[in-house]
Amino acid sequence: MVKVVKFGGSSLASAQQFAKVGKIITADKNRRFVVPSAPGKRNSKDTKVTDMLYACYAQAEQDEDFRVSLMKIKDRYDTIINGLNLKLSLADEFAKIEENFKKKAGVDYAASRGEYLNGIIMANYLGFEFIDSAEVIRFDDEGNFDADTTDKILSARLEKVESAVVPGFYGAKADGTIKTFSRGGSDITGSIVAKAVHADCYENWTDVSGFLIADPRIIDDPKPIKTITYRELRELSYMGASVLHEDAVFPVRKAGIPINIRNTNAPEDEGTWIVESTCHQSAYTITGIAGKKGFVSVNIDKDMMNSEVGFGRKVLSAFEENGINFEHMPSGIDTMTIFVHQPEFEGKEQAVISAIHRMAKPDSIEIESDLALIAVVGRGMKSTRGTAGRIFSALAHANVNVKMIDQGSSELNIIIGVKNSDFDSAIKAIYDIFVTTQL
Repeated sequence: MVKVVKFGGSSLASAQQFAKVGKIITADKNRRFVVPSAPGKRNSKDTKVTDMLYACYAQAEQDEDFRVSLMKIKDRYDTIINGLNLKLSLADEFAKIEENFKKKAGVDYAASRGEYLNGIIMANYLGFEFIDSAEVIRFDDEGNFDADTTDKILSARLEKVESAVVPGFYGAKADGTIKTFSRGGSDITGSIVAKAVHADCYENWTDVSGFLIADPRIIDDPKPIKTITYRELRELSYMGASVLHEDAVFPVRKAGIPINIRNTNAPEDEGTWIVESTCHQSAYTITGIAGKKGFVSVNIDKDMMNSEVGFGRKVLSAFEENGINFEHMPSGIDTMTIFVHQPEFEGKEQAVISAIHRMAKPDSIEIESDLALIAVVGRGMKSTRGTAGRIFSALAHANVNVKMIDQGSSELNIIIGVKNSDFDSAIKAIYDIFVTTQL
């Protein structure tokens, strides 16, 4: 059995955390491939090393003296090294970084050094081989991740080693230029490594024991999710649930490799399993609730709209020509509503309205702002009658006015639109009826 284990920044923020991680890895001989993040915050007032690197490189770009900032970063690593009693010096590495900062090696290079240096420490601590991600994770000339080339290079390289540390977050173009994934991209690296070694499991260790049914900032002590499918995860991640980088799903999903979200500070907790499909029934009708605030609805009325060929295309073209994505598009016989992100729309609203009038010639257009969208997601909804009715009932009881409801044909999720001010009340009401009381 082969396991790939990825550890987040909070799991590697200090020597004490490193020691916890070391115990977790050595407790299971199958944990052969390790993907570390850069050191995160040690406390609420601390700064992540990646943010320190961004700030330091900004000084270098302005031709300011950045050496004090760089030495503060070195001190963070030296504190970890000394705390672990390692005979390791990063002096040469920091001399190289200083030289490359002076040469303006790029912001991606600067940001990637957090994971790179933590990878060197981790490999030294565990006695594993260190493999620089720049040598095995490939981006094309436009800066897009090249999955096929990476899989070939990485598979060939890892086939020859018993155990290795591969830093997260970055790779390189063919010419050696460092390129990073978006923030949180170490999750993606872990997934790529898991696919390359045909892992039986990808363990993603962080500071929470998996996914929760709802946001703990809204619901007190929400129930954990034991098993979730990739599709359910995508729906919840898109609507704001952020334990795992949503792009991390794709490499392992294609290979049928399950992901296990675990807690470094509570390694005995089973965490959440993310799988392609499962016969395990959720304890509740729903798997999870997530949502976002800050939407606008553009309501378009036109008599006989339903019999006008191409009407929807004309309306959407007005948004497209102004570079605005739409989120949802519920419609009736003579009405169509487009939901868009408010910050994106505000500066272009009159241009969009003008374009809709020009292209689609509606009878009227109304705009409503300060709306929130909530996704109620669950594979159990398909086989349960009256789910939408229970949601309406719960929201009515909580005096929440529903602005929109939209259900896909997969019956995997129901999207509800409410006022921003009703967002917390709506989530509490839905959680209460499906989880707390289970009426």
